[in-house]
Amino acid sequence: MQIGNVTLDNNVFLAPMAGVTDLPFRLLCKEQGCGLMYTEMVSAKGLYYENKNTETLLKIDEREKPVAVQIFGSDPDIMAQIANDAASTGASIIDINMGCPTPKIVKNGEGAALMLKPSLVGRIVRAVSQATLLPVTVKIRKGWDDNSVNAEEIAAIAEENGAKAVTVHGRTREQFYSGKADWDIIKKVRERVSIPVIGNGDVATPQDAKRMLEYTGCDGVMIGRGAQGNPWIFRRVIHYLRTGELLPEPTPEEKIQKALEHVRLLVQYKGEYVGIREARKHVSWYVKGLRNASRIKEMVNRVNTLEEMEKVLTQYIDFDILLPNIFEQNQGSGLYF
Repeated sequence: MQIGNVTLDNNVFLAPMAGVTDLPFRLLCKEQGCGLMYTEMVSAKGLYYENKNTETLLKIDEREKPVAVQIFGSDPDIMAQIANDAASTGASIIDINMGCPTPKIVKNGEGAALMLKPSLVGRIVRAVSQATLLPVTVKIRKGWDDNSVNAEEIAAIAEENGAKAVTVHGRTREQFYSGKADWDIIKKVRERVSIPVIGNGDVATPQDAKRMLEYTGCDGVMIGRGAQGNPWIFRRVIHYLRTGELLPEPTPEEKIQKALEHVRLLVQYKGEYVGIREARKHVSWYVKGLRNASRIKEMVNRVNTLEEMEKVLTQYIDFDILLPNIFEQNQGSGLYF
């Protein structure tokens, strides 16, 4: 797949998610073949005023490239300057967030609130496109609410002002992440513009990805919540789209081993105090649906060190996964544990 002058290995992308798609998580998704990484959304104003916490979100590792840096803001001049600065981090694409629904973002006229101001959308996209040699893309929603569905209009404005691709999340801002994503709006945007369109919303399985591509005609799929605790989804989707073969889901042991790897990466990049606290939610996603998951979540939420986390998870493998499996396999054989 091609976005501007950037050639991608495939059309299965990781969605930008605040507090989730940091460097450690992106590395794990890249290992599974993800075609394009997106950073967490980065505040243009935060970068403009040299906020150190904001700057750390821009760290990119050579192993994860190509990476799109997603910025958000409402001032065209600041967005343009920051886009130029972000290009120096090793990013391949600059993405503009026009879909974040959180109150603290939209109350400042940023994120999904921009969809209420089409003329401002045009000025921002034009300013950013003129400020950088990198391809500029835009991520939008269906609209603000069901009474103001304007994704087609916003996508066309973005294209007219220099955007090289647009991602459409098939929910309104009013929906946040509830209800069902509307794939019809993705299809309509695909029919309206000539730049690549990436579909986003309700892609949790390889079959979902294929259905979206076939139904909407979109050029790529973006996976968000379906990747939480599940980086394997990229390998499984890519393989299914290419061969029609459905690879097996990871085993419980593989899930916990990957959770351990994820925790160690978080500690390596963020230090033990922050890394362990951020790891708690990720581990909860990895163990979802497994035996005694609620008990493990409770234990994980109480640990404070890497050693404690490793102990909880390795014991979980030994006593909640391997030992019960051995018992089940040997029932009736005369072996007792």
